[in-house]
Amino acid sequence: MATYVPYGFQIKSPTSSSNNGMIHQTKANCANSSKLLQKSYRPAAATLHCPPESPSPSYIQTPSRPIRPTKKPNRRNKPNTRPEWNLFQQMAAAALDTIEDAFISNILEKSQPLPKTTDPAVQIAGNFAPVTEQPPKHNLPVTGQIPACINGVYVRNGANPYMEPSAGHHLFDGDGMVHAVSIQNGEASYACRFTETARLCQERVIGRPVFPKAIGELHGHSGIARLLLFGARGLCRLVDPSHGTGVANAGLVYFNNRLLAMSEDDLPYHVHITQTGDLETVGRHDFDGQLSTAMIAHPKIDPVSKEMFSLSYDVIKKPYLKYFHISPEGKKSPDMEIPLNEPTMIHDFAITENYIIVPDQQVVFKLQEMIRGGSPVVLDKEKMSRFGILPKYASDASEMRWVDVPDCFCFHFWNAWEEPETDEVVVIGSCMTPADSIFNESDKMLKSVLTEIRLNLRTGTSIRRPVLSPTEHMNLEVGMVNKNKLGRKSRYAYLAIAEPWPKVSGFAKVDLLTGSVQRFIYGESKFGGEPYFLSRETNSEREDDGYILSYVHDEQASESELLIINAADMRLEATVKLPSRVPYGFHGTFIESKELQTQA
Repeated sequence: MATYVPYGFQIKSPTSSSNNGMIHQTKANCANSSKLLQKSYRPAAATLHCPPESPSPSYIQTPSRPIRPTKKPNRRNKPNTRPEWNLFQQMAAAALDTIEDAFISNILEKSQPLPKTTDPAVQIAGNFAPVTEQPPKHNLPVTGQIPACINGVYVRNGANPYMEPSAGHHLFDGDGMVHAVSIQNGEASYACRFTETARLCQERVIGRPVFPKAIGELHGHSGIARLLLFGARGLCRLVDPSHGTGVANAGLVYFNNRLLAMSEDDLPYHVHITQTGDLETVGRHDFDGQLSTAMIAHPKIDPVSKEMFSLSYDVIKKPYLKYFHISPEGKKSPDMEIPLNEPTMIHDFAITENYIIVPDQQVVFKLQEMIRGGSPVVLDKEKMSRFGILPKYASDASEMRWVDVPDCFCFHFWNAWEEPETDEVVVIGSCMTPADSIFNESDKMLKSVLTEIRLNLRTGTSIRRPVLSPTEHMNLEVGMVNKNKLGRKSRYAYLAIAEPWPKVSGFAKVDLLTGSVQRFIYGESKFGGEPYFLSRETNSEREDDGYILSYVHDEQASESELLIINAADMRLEATVKLPSRVPYGFHGTFIESKELQTQA
């Protein structure tokens, strides 16, 4: 007997002969959810199937009908097979569910209107709304000609909530879903799958959202109540947070023969790409037991040494920030503590040939603000923003040089390099004002300015200037430089034109030397996401010798495509029509076919 659960999945007996769209379950996914809760319960064995043409439950609405929050969980989303809790756990689960529904949802939260930054009707409306999984679909229609040098898989991450939000929800709160377009000899296929995090697996079995949403729910007194509720569920062994609470919805990096999906609240997750172009979650990846703490979603891979450099921050206890690096073979260095006075949001950082550049900016975490009814993510206007310059192989943080950069907040950094003739480190990033506008509602319009920041190692001073002239200003966010130039002086950056915010109407190719800019606009009612630069050859003489890949969605026709644009002359080379809608998402990477042959 089958029952309908979120996103068109069916739970069937493992003896079923159907294997259409089967997700192969591996180490840490839902078939082994019982292991996550140790001896607390044993969920019924199940194989998850994704019907290719099944209708979606009412939770997934068309982009023209925005999702509205519900104060009670959608009971239809509950599978018939409940966890095999003992009598005490069943009573505890019922009591805690009642507390959540009657007190937290209908008293603490109902009296407080949701701001736009946490209102599901805003945050996951239109093409930000979630989609179902899709098994591989091959021989997709191609307009134009895919360049012969493009052979491999373009993967992009994004937030795609599996459960209907029962309270506040921020765009960054959704479960991770990877979208993959496989290209081989001019032909293309497409698949998308959830990353089977420990969090998602447990919520799928329980049938309701039980892990607190880091941004959408954890504010004010209701946020404290939800934390206490989650703690109570953990004490009763209804959930097990020891295997991670992250959503793996932001970054994607291919390193040490593994595709890693990550968010800064957990360890990365290893996702395997099958020969058919499908995606399988292998499990939480700790580099053979070497990594015990979360890592940020934007680690950097040096194009010469092939090492990975990364940071890890903690919002509760010291050390608030740690630095480490990992060899191409997967050997991790010891953690190095970087002393900070308070926990700071560090979503991204930069590297040069010899240094890492660490931002200590004005957006900080103050959990005590929840007691006062506010958000724990705070813009501290009294704090001086600064950048730390640390040798990559420093023995300890005493080698760090701090340089003040007043009133600067960059959510992302595009590149950095050294200029020995002036004893400066140059950092290229997008400076955002108001700095906390992504997280907290503001009356001011968000402004993101592509900026050059010069850190003088000799004088300890900084200079900051916009790369574009005032007449050329546009909000530029999410993008990259030629990754073969990472940490070295680069001329071009390819960045999303985030207008009208938070949509992306096209991308800009910016000459960082002259400030000139070329735009590629997707067209009326068409919006996309991060432009990904793929070099034609690793050692091309021209820095812009390559192609831009970008998912684009036509909101009027409700169709999605992958565009392939020549980066040198900004000419559209090919369009791949995708079989289903691709929501606006975050970051991606491209894996060459020869690399896929060696993936773990």
